[in-house]
Amino acid sequence: AFPAAVRRIIYTTNAIESLNYQLRKIIKNRGHFPNDTAVVKLLWLAIRDIEDKHARQRGKKQKTDTNTTGRHLVEGSSSLGWNAALGALALAYPDRLAGHLN
Repeated sequence: AFPAAVRRIIYTTNAIESLNYQLRKIIKNRGHFPNDTAVVKLLWLAIRDIEDKHARQRGKKQKTDTNTTGRHLVEGSSSLGWNAALGALALAYPDRLAGHLN
């Protein structure tokens, strides 16, 4: 029911939450760490593995998908349309956003 700008932002936040979930799961399974450097190294390795996995999945999809539009979220890309999404949400839910908008 939402316009395209809102759907794009929702899908972006879903990807962020998915990454956060995967990182929390990795840290939880390890338990205690001897120092902060060990945590940073583990997270860096985990992010690298997650990116590799997603790149392989995108590669498979692009090879099989004949209707690619080039709008896939990839590393280093930015999500545009935050103002349009906020405007659409303000119209859909004026009572929830009234105190937060200037």
